[in-house]
Amino acid sequence: MAEFTLVIGNKNYSSWSLRGWLMARIAAIEFEEIVIPLDLPETQAAIRKHSPSGRVPVLLHRGLAVWESLAIAEYLNDLKPEAGLWPSAAAARAHARSISSEMHAGFAELRDKMPMNIRASYPGKGMTPGVRADIERITGLWRDCRKRFSAAFQKDEGFLFGAFCAADAMYAPVATRLRTYGVKLDKDTDAYCTAVMNHPAMKEWIDAARHEPWLIAEYELA
Repeated sequence: MAEFTLVIGNKNYSSWSLRGWLMARIAAIEFEEIVIPLDLPETQAAIRKHSPSGRVPVLLHRGLAVWESLAIAEYLNDLKPEAGLWPSAAAARAHARSISSEMHAGFAELRDKMPMNIRASYPGKGMTPGVRADIERITGLWRDCRKRFSAAFQKDEGFLFGAFCAADAMYAPVATRLRTYGVKLDKDTDAYCTAVMNHPAMKEWIDAARHEPWLIAEYELA
């Protein structure tokens, strides 16, 4: 029996679940996975059996519940500092935490107008001035990370700080949105999104999302 349990929502739609799940993959922990379908009459009651906040993801470990993706990242980093959840260099680590917190707190227009839907293809939908501003801010952050910290990369796998880390996990749902909604990207941003989508853990998640039976009509924009 696995020492950890991760409670998540639908893989096709739940962007926060994806973030927490990727944190667990980066930490290389063995965990049992509980998927609770969202937007059903029984959803809230099922989630509250595990999560004090009534939201997913939540990581369960030795009687402790850790909810919110960034809290999961920090908890796993405390347990496994060698896993590389955050960059090793202090300046890069502080920057990674800053942009991750910005993702956690912001970009409401993008979240609202372009909900995560991995299975779908909606080119041109959802693009408002607010969404465009969010995308420009996010892609600017990505380019800045790649440029500013490239000299400190111990190995460059195409991610924000060289190797895949918690900051990439925080922005991974954005990469799926940019693909789903057919957003035109500059060469560097497109290369970053490709690296994220091709990461083995992401490919595993995407494959599972495509085979889920559940449908949330609110997120189906066709």
